[in-house]
Amino acid sequence: MTDDRKLAVQADAGLAVLRVLVGVIFMAHGAQKAFVWGLAGVQAGFGQMGIPLPEVTAVLITGLELLGGAALVLGLLTRLAAVGLAIDMLGAMLLVHLSAGFFAPDGVEFTLALFGAAVALALMGAGGFSVDGVLARRRGVAVA
Repeated sequence: MTDDRKLAVQADAGLAVLRVLVGVIFMAHGAQKAFVWGLAGVQAGFGQMGIPLPEVTAVLITGLELLGGAALVLGLLTRLAAVGLAIDMLGAMLLVHLSAGFFAPDGVEFTLALFGAAVALALMGAGGFSVDGVLARRRGVAVA
């Protein structure tokens, strides 16, 4: 295996690990919103946190985290899902966590890490070990 090919395989593996782990985290948070708190509970919580239009944002964020997380796990529409999730985390940081400082559990620390991971995936794409990668190879396009 050439050095370039070895580096490409390592990058694909690294992106796969990042995608799957971050995707599982987002899916878990979306599932918690959908199946534990329920949309009414999420709407009430968003309203108490001062998030604009809680009736709309609760539905959008719950769906985004659940479906966007699943998309990351599969590596399907990765860049699009990652952009949406990055915006989600930016909103969470600015509207909820920034006032509590940096450190977890209430500060921006965790949301900042998820924001960074989502931005990295939006910039880099899914890598070769993904549905996006399979589809790109079938079309004869370079995998990113």
